[in-house]
Amino acid sequence: MSIFPQVVIAYRSGDAKSEAEAARCATLLQKIGSDVLVAPSGTDHNPYPSFIAATQGKIDLAISLGGDGSTLAAARHLAGFNVPILAVNVGGHLGFLTQPPEVLQDGGWERLIAQNYVIEERMMLQATLGGQPPLPENQPFFCLNEFCIKPTSEQRLSTIILELSVDGEIVDQVHGDGLLISTPTGSTSYTVSANGPIIAPTLDSITITPICPLSLSSRAVVLPATDVLEITPLQDLDRSIRLWADGVLACPVTLCQPIRIEKARYPTKLLIIEERHSYFRTLREKLQWANTRIRADRGACAT
Repeated sequence: MSIFPQVVIAYRSGDAKSEAEAARCATLLQKIGSDVLVAPSGTDHNPYPSFIAATQGKIDLAISLGGDGSTLAAARHLAGFNVPILAVNVGGHLGFLTQPPEVLQDGGWERLIAQNYVIEERMMLQATLGGQPPLPENQPFFCLNEFCIKPTSEQRLSTIILELSVDGEIVDQVHGDGLLISTPTGSTSYTVSANGPIIAPTLDSITITPICPLSLSSRAVVLPATDVLEITPLQDLDRSIRLWADGVLACPVTLCQPIRIEKARYPTKLLIIEERHSYFRTLREKLQWANTRIRADRGACAT
């Protein structure tokens, strides 16, 4: 019997290289006895409901071929089924969450089949809307990177006022473009662009980062993952506030409707087969740190 009886492969929609790699992976997995389902993933393609329905959620391995967006989609849909995700950058861009395409060559496949890999758990967040019915039917919403609460008016660049409470205590009323509530994994995504801190992904914490606040006193705050947040819109002149999960629309939010955000019940499980996998190497490469942006001579340190 195969070590991965049921495998699903999602490749980046519209990318020929990603599709070809998916077909190659499927063939290799079928040779070791795996049942494999393959489908595109993208803005207009969500294969995961079909994957889950076809397998009744009994998936032993998910392979995501694309960029970080592809990995985030896999995490939101599969983490609740305890599915390890092998995320490989084939046709993607940034690649903070993915491993390089070289891992799919012979050495990587040998390590995978020999179960010589590491499972790296990443905490997720979940959000639930309160208030008067009707409420969204697909609650709670989940994210691996961040929840974003912001207006989407087509007429003007509107601002909102959001009241933030932590464990029932009002902390601040933030006036600006919105709020980001992120995991450590998401600290290198939208949060870092909004001047939030970079946090090691193995920590359990929640970061609150205002987006373009109108007060200089509004700053990013890092909290323990055990805290429960409640965010309530107090001003929304255009009635256009939306809740976004990893950059994907979750639902509209009405004035005075509370949003409860907390650590999710289960983590994302990333399957790592890359040799000498390094989070700091990823930061150096993607953010152009040491020996890329600055090329100082270290020879003087040897004297």
